[in-house]
Amino acid sequence: MLKFDRQGLVPAVIQDDATDEVLMVAFMNEEALARTRETGYTHFFSRSRNATWRKGEQSGNVQEVRDIFVNCEENSLLIRVIQHGGAACHTGYRSCYYRRLLADGTYETVAERVFDPDVVYASSKNAEIGAQFNAALEEKMRQLYGVYLYLRDHDLSEQSNTSRLLQEHSQGYLVSRLADELEELAEVQSGEHAHAGRQPDTILEGSQVGYWLLLLAATKKLRYDEFSPHASILRGYYDRYSEGQAIEQQQNCLSLAAESDPARFAQGLQLGFALIGWACAEAGVSPLAPAEYDFEQMQRKGLLS
Repeated sequence: MLKFDRQGLVPAVIQDDATDEVLMVAFMNEEALARTRETGYTHFFSRSRNATWRKGEQSGNVQEVRDIFVNCEENSLLIRVIQHGGAACHTGYRSCYYRRLLADGTYETVAERVFDPDVVYASSKNAEIGAQFNAALEEKMRQLYGVYLYLRDHDLSEQSNTSRLLQEHSQGYLVSRLADELEELAEVQSGEHAHAGRQPDTILEGSQVGYWLLLLAATKKLRYDEFSPHASILRGYYDRYSEGQAIEQQQNCLSLAAESDPARFAQGLQLGFALIGWACAEAGVSPLAPAEYDFEQMQRKGLLS
């Protein structure tokens, strides 16, 4: 009988059936071993995710099982496989043992990388992170927009500068202020505009861009779902525009934000929110950060609980 440890796991050494090369070591629980035997492809147990997974389910580099051996003490496995896709290691190397330990304690890389993990795992990482961000960002953006709609519909000009802006100023004025903030947000990324550092400056300027975009939406009486700012922020965050694309998008944003046609106007706002996401990605800032900054400011003013 195979002896699983106290955590219900057994180590499995994975060896290439054709070359005898050791490709990796992973852990199996009873479920992973059963799935491996049933399907003919390796399955392992992830301790970090607390879940059973099929090797190669994201990268496509699956392992077709040829033989399973048990050691003398029945507490480990040797599994000989055909490695499909060329790489067993999640870092992109054929084998997880791609470094040699040298006498001075340093490593020497002795193999070539087969694939770029940033490219191979990008879509799955983005989907996972995007799902986490999406709900939180939408909640905050809806609340912020709700405050601006209230300040638009209730003249609190004496207590609130935002209410005064919504009562007194035209679309043209708001677009001009948006243009200033978009320029500063871009200059933070190029290094031409700096105060406290790239990351805090990105959060501040990103929140300012979002502020003028939401005010514009409020003056045009758009419903939130007509421009869905949270979705645009995340799209900009993941699309990773080039500098030239960002400049072009900025120009298109301002042009469309001055339009009278509601659909084209909403499209302009979406481009502006996407630029917030782009800047956050460039600066290594969470796409939630500008909205969270505005949210905290609203809480201090007693406009949000």
